[in-house]
Amino acid sequence: MQPHLLKGALLLLLAEACFAGIGAVVKYSSDLASEAQIVFFRNLFALVLMLPFLYRHGFAMLKTQRWHLHLSRALSGLISMYCFFYVLSQLPLAQAMMVIMLSPFIVPILARFWLNERPSRATRFGIVLGFIGVVLALPSPDPGLNLVLLLALFSAFLVAITKTTIRAMASTESAVRIVFYFSLLTAVLSAIPVPFYWQPLSSQVWLAFVAMGILAAIGQLAMTRAFAIAPASDIGMWTYSSVLFAGAFGYLFWQEPVTWGWLAGVMVIFYAGYVTTRQRLF
Repeated sequence: MQPHLLKGALLLLLAEACFAGIGAVVKYSSDLASEAQIVFFRNLFALVLMLPFLYRHGFAMLKTQRWHLHLSRALSGLISMYCFFYVLSQLPLAQAMMVIMLSPFIVPILARFWLNERPSRATRFGIVLGFIGVVLALPSPDPGLNLVLLLALFSAFLVAITKTTIRAMASTESAVRIVFYFSLLTAVLSAIPVPFYWQPLSSQVWLAFVAMGILAAIGQLAMTRAFAIAPASDIGMWTYSSVLFAGAFGYLFWQEPVTWGWLAGVMVIFYAGYVTTRQRLF
């Protein structure tokens, strides 16, 4: 058995639950704050929550020779964030999480050419099976939203880049260092447009921003650790789990319908994740 793969899958499940929660908070906040404010405070509160980790590990933790990868990940992650948050404001939550659903198709391709990780036959089968599950789970959106879906596709590509970058850095960078620099760089960069899009915020929105920061910090740490201990091409399938969390949040908070097709898709998605993970556990 290789328990590191199981641990990586469980950490990724936790991360995806947090990211689906962020999606729900962003959707709630989209009518109450500007997108620039949402992106900035998501990153700022995540950075604040990382400070205790910095104190615990000491400033020596910040020493790195891989600035180019930290900056690349921050830029791709920030652009993806702007795209994703806009998509969340335009689509039902479960459909908007399609952004996350698309990235696992791209991660093994990037890992193959960038990291020379060869996905196994079972992994390739799982990817196809996962795609079928996504088709079943997510109903077709309004044809008038084609441009929004193209933006979602672009965001998914950037998400795949950030996840593959984590794997590329894992040999020399700790999970805490990777997340800290991501939070720091994205907070600084996203602060630039805020003065131009500022609007008054209610106490409810401030609480939502704090919750978003907490979920972001936990999700980033869990995801970073997951991809550090297990190959991206083998556990990336568990990213599909966010459709389950998104569907549950959408139903609970916005009464978005849960159809039989959606339930069938979720079952197929989890079976695809099981097929992919089981190959290395036994």
